[in-house]
Amino acid sequence: MLDTDLLIIGGGPAGLYACYYAGMRGLSVTVIDSLPHLGGQTAALYPEKNIYDIAGFPAVTGRELIARLTEQAMTAGPTVLLGEEALKLQEQPDDTFLVTTAAGNDIGARAILLTAGIGRFTPRPLPALDGYTGAGIEHVLDAPHTYADHEVVIVGGGDSAVDWANALVPHSRSVTVVHRRARFRAHESSVAALRASTARLLINSEISTVHGDSTLEAVTIRDYGSGTTERVPATLLVPALGHIASLGGLASWGINFVGKQILVDTHMATNRPGIYAAGDVTTYPGKVALIAVGFGEAATAVNNIAVALHPDEQLFPGHSSEKLPEPAQ
Repeated sequence: MLDTDLLIIGGGPAGLYACYYAGMRGLSVTVIDSLPHLGGQTAALYPEKNIYDIAGFPAVTGRELIARLTEQAMTAGPTVLLGEEALKLQEQPDDTFLVTTAAGNDIGARAILLTAGIGRFTPRPLPALDGYTGAGIEHVLDAPHTYADHEVVIVGGGDSAVDWANALVPHSRSVTVVHRRARFRAHESSVAALRASTARLLINSEISTVHGDSTLEAVTIRDYGSGTTERVPATLLVPALGHIASLGGLASWGINFVGKQILVDTHMATNRPGIYAAGDVTTYPGKVALIAVGFGEAATAVNNIAVALHPDEQLFPGHSSEKLPEPAQ
């Protein structure tokens, strides 16, 4: 069994910043996330999109922000468990917690911080992929330049689909966007950029068949209006149809929820002693759902946790400039 002072459930921006702060307060920390990578929604849904409301960054891509947050978080020396979903919670006689993951792993924690965002989110299925087990299907993409030799087909009409198309057009051999409606749901400026690009847009259409055995070779696209079909070469298929969110086991932990969000007080504490929350998963009067707000909530939560675990310590953590070594001259 793994033992830790603080278990952070959720490896998005708030969770990563909380990890750093836990290290600054001298706590051992474990971060778990149901995704196979750190970064949460930011890394999975809009890694190449610019974010403009992060203090100190006039503009920063989701990928760069997560990379910097991860570098900062690793200074805490955390244990990181990816592809792990927190399932069961047991309170121990000594007021610590035992969390069991869906994979059956046990984690003992003195305190828990929930930074789960919208919870576990899984891609909406693309019916044409039923039974296909070959390569060439990706829901989360790497840096656009790594797809220079690909013929890309993107399915969807929302922000993720349009953003990925715009990001890949300058790099990929070809980009085709297939959308089952006539109108895109993405931001108007993004749609305008897509229409002005070299991407091919097939609206009122769907993918009916995926071709290829071990590797994707092509897709057949059917036009709803005419009923005609067309075989389009494809080496990469990106189903960008949105995600289904679920709080999973957290919903059974006896925590007070308002809708799908956790109610917290000014300490970022839930109704269960020893369990705190920060980021998009929280709610309280006047809540503003911004990444920047999540950073403040994470710091508030960790500092209150530090005092709860070590009552002789001060809530104010001190100035970080006094704790870190000065750069070499």
